Amino acid sequence: MRCGLLGRTLGHSYSPQIHSDLGDYSYELFEKEPEELENFLKNGDYTGLNVTIPYKKTVLPVLDELSPTAQKMGCVNTIVRREDGSLYGHNSDFFAFQSLVRHSSIAVAGKKALVLGSGGASNTAVKALEELGAVPVVISRSGENNYQNLWLHKDASIIVNTTPVGMYPNTGASPLDLSIFPHLEGVLDVIYNPARTQLLLDAERLGIPNENGLWMLVAQAKESAECFTGETLDDAIIETIYRKLCAQMQNIVLIGMPGCGKSTIGAVLAKKLNRVLVDADERIVSLAGKSIPEIFAQDGETVFRSWETKALEETGKQSGYVLATGGGCVTRQENYPLLHQNGTIVYLRRDISLLPKDGRPLSQKNSLDAMYQTRRPLYEAFADFTADNNGTPEDTVKAILACLEEAP
Repeated sequence: MRCGLLGRTLGHSYSPQIHSDLGDYSYELFEKEPEELENFLKNGDYTGLNVTIPYKKTVLPVLDELSPTAQKMGCVNTIVRREDGSLYGHNSDFFAFQSLVRHSSIAVAGKKALVLGSGGASNTAVKALEELGAVPVVISRSGENNYQNLWLHKDASIIVNTTPVGMYPNTGASPLDLSIFPHLEGVLDVIYNPARTQLLLDAERLGIPNENGLWMLVAQAKESAECFTGETLDDAIIETIYRKLCAQMQNIVLIGMPGCGKSTIGAVLAKKLNRVLVDADERIVSLAGKSIPEIFAQDGETVFRSWETKALEETGKQSGYVLATGGGCVTRQENYPLLHQNGTIVYLRRDISLLPKDGRPLSQKNSLDAMYQTRRPLYEAFADFTADNNGTPEDTVKAILACLEEAP
């Protein structure tokens, strides 16, 4: 069987990896221009296709039959070439969005749900929410319900983002201010890169249950795979692949006092996990064009902190790295979402007596005890968990990996 993803500009996709865990078939990326589409669909060498933007509706006239779900949705994301050569279209996004809602444990029945965006993903969310008993309201830029009259909907309980606002690489943006909705009970974002969009970071800060779109990505692939192979897969495989992807995509971010061993432990971790180690201090030097002691001597700490934030903004939005930060990154609260958006943050704790001062401007200038007392609560506030680094690097890495394994 030869399957794949059909689109115009695909770039990086996790679909081949997901489908490799779903069935014994090849899975490729098929980038086609609009004028190539009809000929490829009719004569291309494939057994099954997933279809992404901008072709989910464009392919409809070429298909011979649609599933009831595809008819209801008015678009497809799955095409199967049958043995007689006819083309069958299905929409697995509907199942996937409902699966996401159930996975999130956010109760939607009887609740007003604002669906941000008016494209295909919005249509999927609306119809899936309606079937789950919610009362969806579409918010668009120019529709009857728009971003200028959100106050009309401050009674909303659920918000679903189906727009690309906040998606990598343009992270840090949110489509709206959650604080104007006093009755919010849940926030869903179909974006999965970054793991935590600004919208989800805001929900997390406000204590509102939230979920990104990675589960939906895996769930739609699972139902598509069933269409490709004609075999039923246990829904449990969704969680297995989801957890595997989460672990693969997250950054492991090391924070802690200057000299606590972040670079050393980071190097061992990176080698163990076959990942790239990114050293924030090295990135600062590259951006500033001078060494860190030179930045402190010539420009002062405030300028250094600005370079540091710029380096973390650049590296924090990446996925799958080990990131060793500078000891003072926690002194700026704006650095937290930059690290947290894609990362699990580990506070590397080491006895003060073991911390070196050579080549560290602030450690030489200030009392390490005083610095530690000031920074310890900041490290603890940033961190998802703490790892002791008073033994061997191997022991520390083993402890970190154990904590990562236990993470939800």
